[in-house]
Amino acid sequence: MLFNIILEKEGEWVIAECPALPGCVSQGKDEKEAIENIKEAITAWLWAENQKAV
Repeated sequence: MLFNIILEKEGEWVIAECPALPGCVSQGKDEKEAIENIKEAITAWLWAENQKAV
């Protein structure tokens, strides 16, 4: 699956958000770290949604 993400600089942090998944947000010290972290957050979000369906 592919998801669009939004990256936004806030102070010393880069905030990453996945608009398709409500509440799926992460951060990092730079864009690379923020992207790595949002990938983990997306995986966790999808897992949690799957658990609700069980």
